[in-house]
Parts: sequence; structure tokens; C-alpha cells
Amino acid sequence: MKLLSQLRTSSFQLALLYMVVFATSVFLLLAFIYWRTAGFMTAQTDETIEAEIAGLAEQYRGRGVNGLITIIRERVARDPNAKSIYLLTTDDFLKLAGNIETWPEGSRSESGWINFTLNESVGWTGPERLARARIFEVQGGLRLLVGRDVDELTNLKRVIETAINWGMGITLALALLGGFLMSRSTTRRIEVINNTSRRIMNGHLSLRIPTRGTDDDFDQLAENLNQMLDRIVYLMEGIRHVSDSIAHDLRTPLTRLRNQLENTLMSVDNDEAREQAGRAVAEADQLLATFNALLRIARLETRGNTADMKPVPLDELVADACELYEALAEDKDQSFEQDLQSGVKIEGDRDLLFQMVSNLIDNAIKYTPEHGVIGVSVRREGSEAVFEVRDSGIGIPDAEKDQVFQRFYRVGKSRSLPGNGLGLSLVSAVAEIHQGRIVLSDTHPGEESPGLTVAVKIPAFTEARKRIRATQAEQPSDSAAGETHAASESTGVKTH
Repeated sequence: MKLLSQLRTSSFQLALLYMVVFATSVFLLLAFIYWRTAGFMTAQTDETIEAEIAGLAEQYRGRGVNGLITIIRERVARDPNAKSIYLLTTDDFLKLAGNIETWPEGSRSESGWINFTLNESVGWTGPERLARARIFEVQGGLRLLVGRDVDELTNLKRVIETAINWGMGITLALALLGGFLMSRSTTRRIEVINNTSRRIMNGHLSLRIPTRGTDDDFDQLAENLNQMLDRIVYLMEGIRHVSDSIAHDLRTPLTRLRNQLENTLMSVDNDEAREQAGRAVAEADQLLATFNALLRIARLETRGNTADMKPVPLDELVADACELYEALAEDKDQSFEQDLQSGVKIEGDRDLLFQMVSNLIDNAIKYTPEHGVIGVSVRREGSEAVFEVRDSGIGIPDAEKDQVFQRFYRVGKSRSLPGNGLGLSLVSAVAEIHQGRIVLSDTHPGEESPGLTVAVKIPAFTEARKRIRATQAEQPSDSAAGETHAASESTGVKTH
């Protein structure tokens, strides 16, 4: 599987492209060398034959037919290995001289050149060999064949062809191996960057991409990314500091204002004044809850997965949350339908998970009309633990399902209800810490009030995940690991 992923990398594909270009270049070069070498050897053989023909022609002109026969016999006698091939016949193919008996069969070119095999069919007594010759007619009706044994030349061509084939095969193998090693080295460095980036995205903001000190392209990229991360962390810390300062500075006067309003509420006797003071107290509570929620979300998003992770029975946690909210549901004559599969565990921070579950159940109660039904379930799906809450309220349009996790975002239909649009943002932050995901869908698709089903899917706890978590715990944690537990602050506002 790892090999297949290696073959899919762009670096390997680039190396493969280079291999094809390189192999093609080598093939063209070797083909050119072969063509020139084989052509030169063939031309040299032809020149040798032409020289012998010229010598025989000169003897024929000076000594006639008898002299031609004599010189052919002398040459045959001087060449016991029969490197040269001769055959002189009459017009009716009667042999006069030569070292073969009959005319060979073979394709004859317009210039008189012929390639044939020396074997028994031409009266050859030695081992079968290849030959090349030229045929032409001599004055007086005679026919003359002059050729050369080219068996060694043919074998040499075959050796060259075999060498070229092996050379191409070795070239392709080495290019493939080199491409794999190059892409493997490149992929390793890219994977280091990817792994570090994933850990940074999971909240380890103090981590930086390692460099080798070679000052190559990857080192320059890593240094630029590290500088960018330093700048981002600096800006985030500045924003957090400003947000915390504003929240803390405003919470103190708001708390004093609320207490003064509450004291006023208790001291006045006028009903109208008491009503106004009560509304002011409620508004102050709303503002304080909003500040608390903002602080909590900011801290959750910066702390990453450094929360206190322990095995948590999800069914028991959800049962406790349902028990807590049953009284609130009874006030609206709503009923709970619980389907809690036992033995489903996840690894996480119990307080954060309880806050997430409470937010979702509170939302369902808030948006489900009187006499409605709220469904709560816990189950195991493969390697994931699923917590699901279903309501029969106004629902969320499909076009807005991806936007409701943004801070202060509220669906148009819910703007008349209490809330500030931070509930699902907090749920999303808690799910992200636990490497979970949230799926929104309609409870009753197609109906006027489709309701909303929120499914939170978190990796289920296993011994293997416990070992992985223990390994990660040994690695350096980010600067946010020591922050105050986000769940220690309270908020009373949750919304879609």
C-alpha cells in the first residue's frame, strides 16, 4: 500500500517522465550508433566485393575466358576458409569455375546484389553460413557471381543488437530505480512537512518544520513556512490578549452593573420599574454569557488536542445529560426517546464532552415545539462512536448547514428566539479537539417543519488508540497546553 502511494506522488511521476525522456534519448543514440556501425561494415563488405569484381574484370579483358577461369580457380585455392564466394557458369548454368555448384535462390536487387545462405542447395559442403554477392553477365553469354561470407558480420550485428537491448533494459531499470529513490527522498521531506503541518493544525502551535541545514529548496520552504507560523502565532496571541483583556475588563463592570440592577430590582416597589430592572438584569446576563462563550471558544480553538484525555463511557455521559434536562423538557410537555447503546467509549475530556452534549440537547428542547419528541441515541458505527440528537423544530435550510458553525451566525427563522449564535461554534470546537466531525441532516425531510438531526462522530476508544495517545503524550506539547480548562466557565446560551 505504501509502495502504491509512493508511485502516485508527483515527484515519482516527474522522475518517470524524466526516465522516459532519458531512455528515448539513449535509444535514439544507440540506434544511430548501430545504424552507422552496421552500415559501415556492410559498405566495407560491398567495397571488398567490388574490388574483387574489378580485378576479375581486368583479368578477363587481358586474358579472356580461360584467364578468368584460371584466376577464379587460383583464388579459390588460396582461400581454404572460403571467405570469398565465386561461381562462373555458361548461359545454360553449366559450372566453369567456383567454390559453389549452383546458383543460389534469393531476392535479387536491381543493382544485382543478392543475400543467400550457403548450404547443400548450392553445393556447399561446409557448415551453413550467410553470404552476400553480386551477379552480372560477362560478354560471351557467361554468368558470374562474386560474393563474401558475411556470417561473422551478421553475428556481430546480432551481438550489437543484443547489447543495445540489454543496454536499454539496464537503462530503464536504473532510471526507474533512480526515479524511485529520488521520489522517495523527496516524498520523505514532503511527508515531514505534512506531518508537522497536521500536528500544528491539531493545536501544537509551538511546533516548527525541521530543516537539514543544506539551504536547499526544501529548507528555504520550511524556513518561510516557519516564519509564517511565527507571524500567525504572534497575531493570534495578540488577538487573544486583546479579546481576553476586553472580556475581563468588561465582565467586571458588567457584573457590578448587574448586581446593582438586581439590588434595584429588590428595592423598588413600583411594578413598572421592577419590570424594567428585570429586563435590564436579563440583558446583563445575556452579555455576560456571550463574553464567557467567546472566551471559551477561543481557548478551545487554541488549545488543540491537549485536553485531559481519558476513556469516557459515552452512553453514561449522555444519560446524565438527559436526566439533567428532563425537567426542562417536561415544562414544554416534550418527551425523550433514548436509545443508548452500552459499552460505547471515546477518549476525551469529560467536562468538554458533557458541555457539548448539553448544548445540543438544550438546542433540541429550545427549538422543538410543545408536545414534541426529542430523540437521543448513542451507537457504534465501525471505528466511530456516534452521538445523535433529533428534534422536530424549524430545522436548518441545506444552504445554511455549513454556516451555522460560524460565530454569531443565526438562521433567519430562529432570530426571534433567545440566543447569540455561539452554541454550535462551541460544539464544533469541542468535536475538533476530539478529532470528531459533525453531520447535520433533516429529521423529517420534505415536511414544513423538517426538524434537525445532529450527529457527532468521534473515533471510538480502543487499546490501539490508547497506545498512540501515549506516544503523542511523550512529544513536546504546544504553548497552549497549560491554559485554564475551558469548561470551567459557564454559559447559558446555546443556539443553532
